Amino acid sequence: MLLSTIILQAAGLAVWGKVAGAVGAGVAALAAAFGIGKIGSSAMEAIARQPESAGNIRTAMLIIGALVEGACLFAIIACLMAIVM
Repeated sequence: MLLSTIILQAAGLAVWGKVAGAVGAGVAALAAAFGIGKIGSSAMEAIARQPESAGNIRTAMLIIGALVEGACLFAIIACLMAIVM
């Protein structure tokens, strides 16, 4: 009886771990989407204010966007590893 209870508790925790990993991956993707949207919005406002510096702003926007995507990809991979393991 005690052994079956321990096995059921371990299985229940494993399921919740998978659910938490899936939710974490979704939150990471939504956060990255929001961040990139905010970057694009702010860059367009900055270009509208100073059109002569559009090249510099666009370059900075692309670099920051790539950094946000890299952080998001790392978070999603960590969450998926939590699901698999």
